[in-house]
Amino acid sequence: MQFSAILGQEHIKNHLTRSADLGRIPHAQLFIGPEGSGTLPMAIAYAQYVLCGNQNGENSGVNESCNLKFQKISHPDLHFVYPTVTNEDIKKDPKSIDFIANWRLFVDQNPYGGLFDWYSVLGVQNKQGFIRVEDAGEVLKTLSLKSYEGGYKIMIVWMADKMNIAASNKLLKLLEEPPEKTVFILISENEEDIIQTIRSRCQVLHFNGLSETVIANALISRENTDPKLASKIAHQAQGNYNKALHLLNDDSEEFPFEQWFVVWVRAAFKAKGNAAVIADLIHWSEQISALGRETQKKFLQYCIDIFRQALMHNYETQSLVYFEPAVENFTIAKFAPFVNGNNIHEIFQELSDAIYHIERNGNAKIILTDLSIKLTRLIHKK
Repeated sequence: MQFSAILGQEHIKNHLTRSADLGRIPHAQLFIGPEGSGTLPMAIAYAQYVLCGNQNGENSGVNESCNLKFQKISHPDLHFVYPTVTNEDIKKDPKSIDFIANWRLFVDQNPYGGLFDWYSVLGVQNKQGFIRVEDAGEVLKTLSLKSYEGGYKIMIVWMADKMNIAASNKLLKLLEEPPEKTVFILISENEEDIIQTIRSRCQVLHFNGLSETVIANALISRENTDPKLASKIAHQAQGNYNKALHLLNDDSEEFPFEQWFVVWVRAAFKAKGNAAVIADLIHWSEQISALGRETQKKFLQYCIDIFRQALMHNYETQSLVYFEPAVENFTIAKFAPFVNGNNIHEIFQELSDAIYHIERNGNAKIILTDLSIKLTRLIHKK
């Protein structure tokens, strides 16, 4: 992974390469950044820089045999941990190593991919991915061995906030007193979701979302996108290159979030004073509850984003509004008046609570029906 291939984040590139050149390599770092900001490719590029002894801020020209191993993410001293689930082949106690072929393909095809993309590769259905204590055991065993090439060993923990308590506790001692020449790179989108005892043992680096210019230029140069379309997509992507790629490839057909959202808010609007419409909301809840939990959570997060867009439109901050509905007769201008300062906090809270309860294996049909009935009241709140 070449640093030059990573979009933006120049200050972090410079910090990582300079600290490595000076031999100041922290034993544990935590990369915090939103989806599509480049935390994973940066971690891989940094690992390559350290393991291959590269210099001058780029991964080339020093140890080409080592650099070649990184093209297939197959360096023997580079290890990964990431959320996994059981499937038809791995029916019990799944570990990251069980899915290494899937992982290498995922990283190769889209290193900016998010957690939902990875779960799609795994086919999680109604399951939720975690980093379990079995993974922590593999980490302890792997890092207790000598490095294959006599240098550093690097462990990248992707989506470290998905570690369950047992796994976190098992890794604490190792993070505090790692073996010699062992480096941990933890990656997460939400710093607060990682337990404090682990955060306190890491040097934290914060990644910003990418600028519209960086995303647009990448779409033009890498995807041969028309400049006008690239600029439009870059604005809609909101700093997320992964989202930009999905928008470019029009991946909305598999999960038509916009259509589900419009059906939902229209039914909620009509339901006030019309008990018959409640049946439509219950039917909608049944449909969404039949989806996998990760899809439900992603859809509810999508709803939060659209309500936020409506509020921005209502407050006339047009430069921040990127949502362009494709559903017939639905416009953000018509919807925005029903989202205001008197109801937005409660709407956000109810959506966040629904995500929380679904994540903890609550009954999705009951959670979504309750949310829908509450929305019928909130959307009419003046």
